Amino acid sequence: MPHVKFGEPQCKLRGNPFYPLLQKDGDIIIGGIFSFHSNYKNNKYSYTEAPPPLQCTSLNYRSFQYAQTLLYAVEEINNSTTLLPGVSLGYKIYDSCGSVAMGVRGAMALSNGNDHTTQGPCNKSAQVLAIIGETSSSPCMAIATSIGPFRIPMISQYATCACLSDKSKYPSFLRTIPSDYYQSRALAKLVKHFGWMWVGAIRTDDDYGNNGMATFQAAAEQMGICLEYSIPFFRNYPQEKVLQLVEQVRLSTSRIVVAFLSHLDLEVLVHVFAEHNLIGYQWVGTEGWISDSYIASLDRHHILSGAIGLSIPKAQVTGLKEFILDIHPLKSSGNAIFTELWEALFNCKFSLLNKSTEQMCTGKEDLSGVNNIFTDMSSMAIFNNVYKAVYAVAHTLHEALNCTDTCADTLQPEPRMMLEQLKKVRFKTKEGEVVFFDANGDPAAKYEIINWQPRQDGELGFVAVGLYDASLPANSQLTVNDDSILWAKNSTEVPVSVCSESCPPGTRKAVQKGRPVCCYDCIPCGEGEISNETDSITCVICNQEHWSNGQRDKCLRKATEFLSYEEIMGILLTVISVIGTCLTFVVAIIFFKYKRTPLVKANNSELSFLLLFSLILCFLCSLTFIGRPSEWSCMLRHTAFGITFVLCISCVLGKTIVVLMAFRATLPGSNVMKWFGPLQQRLSVLGFTLIQVLICVLWLTISPPFPYKNMHHYKDKIILECDVGSAVGFWAVLGYIGLLAVLCFILAFLARRLPDNFNEAKCITFSMLIFCAVWISFIPAYVSSPGKFTVAVEIFAILASSFGVLFCIFLPKCYIILYKPDKNTKKHLMGKMPSKAL
Repeated sequence: MPHVKFGEPQCKLRGNPFYPLLQKDGDIIIGGIFSFHSNYKNNKYSYTEAPPPLQCTSLNYRSFQYAQTLLYAVEEINNSTTLLPGVSLGYKIYDSCGSVAMGVRGAMALSNGNDHTTQGPCNKSAQVLAIIGETSSSPCMAIATSIGPFRIPMISQYATCACLSDKSKYPSFLRTIPSDYYQSRALAKLVKHFGWMWVGAIRTDDDYGNNGMATFQAAAEQMGICLEYSIPFFRNYPQEKVLQLVEQVRLSTSRIVVAFLSHLDLEVLVHVFAEHNLIGYQWVGTEGWISDSYIASLDRHHILSGAIGLSIPKAQVTGLKEFILDIHPLKSSGNAIFTELWEALFNCKFSLLNKSTEQMCTGKEDLSGVNNIFTDMSSMAIFNNVYKAVYAVAHTLHEALNCTDTCADTLQPEPRMMLEQLKKVRFKTKEGEVVFFDANGDPAAKYEIINWQPRQDGELGFVAVGLYDASLPANSQLTVNDDSILWAKNSTEVPVSVCSESCPPGTRKAVQKGRPVCCYDCIPCGEGEISNETDSITCVICNQEHWSNGQRDKCLRKATEFLSYEEIMGILLTVISVIGTCLTFVVAIIFFKYKRTPLVKANNSELSFLLLFSLILCFLCSLTFIGRPSEWSCMLRHTAFGITFVLCISCVLGKTIVVLMAFRATLPGSNVMKWFGPLQQRLSVLGFTLIQVLICVLWLTISPPFPYKNMHHYKDKIILECDVGSAVGFWAVLGYIGLLAVLCFILAFLARRLPDNFNEAKCITFSMLIFCAVWISFIPAYVSSPGKFTVAVEIFAILASSFGVLFCIFLPKCYIILYKPDKNTKKHLMGKMPSKAL
């Protein structure tokens, strides 16, 4: 121990020293932390004395392969004349024993540049410029948190947790494997690609599994994928928890298992599934196990047959396989671990205890006959990640030391400067692969899609069936050769895993209460709604002129309804209208032929012919109500109806007044007939009619009738009708007709008892009684009748009232003219007889 002067500060290690498992001196030292042992014994602590050192158990062959790769890269760099010429690299590699605490302790030992006892203050810089490792995410998070403040770079070959990309928490962490941020999304896209909307998930109960599954679940939910269950699992879980997992998987309805597991946890889980006969599930895996041939060799019951998942693309490092299988260099780096590895590989002992049945090691055993994880090279892509990490450090040093033919600077750079340079490094390996880090310290994300298929020898082999490249546009990142995939149970059909069957067109999805969105009922679309896609979440309402078909998957144009000439009702009304017109013509012909007879003369032949002409117009105007409504027909039908009926009632009113005046003229000293002669009669008819014409002109000018598509009365059809435009104008026309009809009825009623053998007032009274009854009953029928029946009611009222006037006024006269000519004499007509009461 060097002499220490009194009062001089001394740097002294607190606690027990922690030595590396493998080490080699060099000008610059690279650190390494790997789990050479995957487990450790749990000691019971008394808390009264210092705890004993951790006892590591269960050799982890994969970590030996990682360490061998680091040694190979260092040796290759030291032998290079172009990379770091004149500078030798050394290494110190610690064993974390699968313990986070041990990993942190190793990182602290690598960060400490002081010896166990050093003269002077503890301010010496770190003895390593970078640390390669650890394998899992949880130890990396703890180590990166510990060394982050010192800005010592840490490069992991296998820690994929997306959380490690957070530079505010882990400023010095980098990795040569893509982040789970990309892998989780790639898995979700893969699941979506095969139409699996209802899946189960099992995850390693650590940061790798929990964070990765959380990212996967978020991405899956965005794509409409639901997780029936998400179960944590760890290899040292108690039996009770394992049985709960088994029961939950057994009771599930999903047939897809997304396994975000490390290979160590899956090894245990495969045995559990085999023990409980849980077979036939379609497994979807991560890079943590999907390309692990050792797990495939353990799966004797083909639990994982047909598994598909994401793997780091295959890589080849020339000479690495031979170097890994040549374990003798380990002897010079760490004799103790070399001995332990040798004994485990060859199942022998260098020093045998008494009565031991184990074989004695000779040191000349050959690995060619050994078949285990150590000789398995299926994880060459991960070994390549270690290789790239070491070379990234070397290229950064090459720049930092200003190396060309020789390195100009011999002083070891500070870790902070080393970290900044490392983030910018970009180089190409001897195999032609470009290596660089993005702003988060992550490499470019690219995965192969691997499918587990049985080989001829009965073992499970790996077949590449696709590729995922995150650097490509979103719609072309995933490419899969579906035809080359062999699924679970050696099926060539893509497994189906849905909570609810797809909803066919004509229905919509309705989520079941309290269940995930993938569990739904298929609800038929309502009337007037359609869905023309499978799994539609809404039904689309057809536009106003369309209606849904019976299957609710297509909008059809609504049937249009109007009173047409082609239908029975239209034909019947047309025939009746024509018959009425013809009958009126016949009556007019009869009256014209017998116009000189006393009966025709006595009943004011001029008004009778005008009345017959107006009746013809009334019968004909009903035809304007039949047929497809148009702008002109709508205006014509109502105005023609209004004017012709006023003309008709005006004629009847004129005849009624003539009857009254005629009897008053017979009184002594009365000259009333000179005030209501033929000229006055014509003027009265013209005046009454002009008033209606004026009303119609105002109606057509202010708000005329127009064709209208009534879509409210019926859901599935359109009623083509004429909207009256101005309701005031419409009811004014009807009201004026009604006023004249009532006035005519009153006058005729007053004249009914006048003495005469043929008193026309009686006929007018009956005709107006029928006319008023028809139009009074028309109003409620018109308001309540739907669609084309509204028009039919109006036509019926026109025809009925027209026939009433025709029959009541003219039929009795025609009967006398044709069948009772003896009564068609002036003597008979002038005969005074008391009139019977009505």
